[in-house]
Amino acid sequence: MSDDTRSDQNPVSETGVPTRRRVLALGAVTAGAVVSIRPALAQTVGSVMNCEIPVPDPGRAGSYIDAEGKVVPARTKGAFPPATRPFKGEEVKRSMASGSSLPGTDSERSRAYVNYIRRLQRGQGGFTCFASLQMPRG
Repeated sequence: MSDDTRSDQNPVSETGVPTRRRVLALGAVTAGAVVSIRPALAQTVGSVMNCEIPVPDPGRAGSYIDAEGKVVPARTKGAFPPATRPFKGEEVKRSMASGSSLPGTDSERSRAYVNYIRRLQRGQGGFTCFASLQMPRG
């Protein structure tokens, strides 16, 4: 019986180098992980595109959004009323990439809403969705 195939053998040789058996086992585990991760990534991409970003977040519902994307009191001059519905991740990504308006908005309102979305921070509604849009896809 070769030293590589003994069942009682340490996975690392006396020289500190992994044995052939250990290297093969790691390769098998890695291949299985790749097969199981790919469908999960495809599912994640789909969910990111369907996630929603409310403008403003529910904690500030009724507030307006100024041109810089800051939340201001309702009916502030020059500011825009809240969006009538949350925007899908896909809509936000498209608007940010191409400069097109978000659905149901004119260019000025869309720009204010996109500025608001860019300012989102952890803990605010829509932050996780926005952060996911920023992740590179492989």
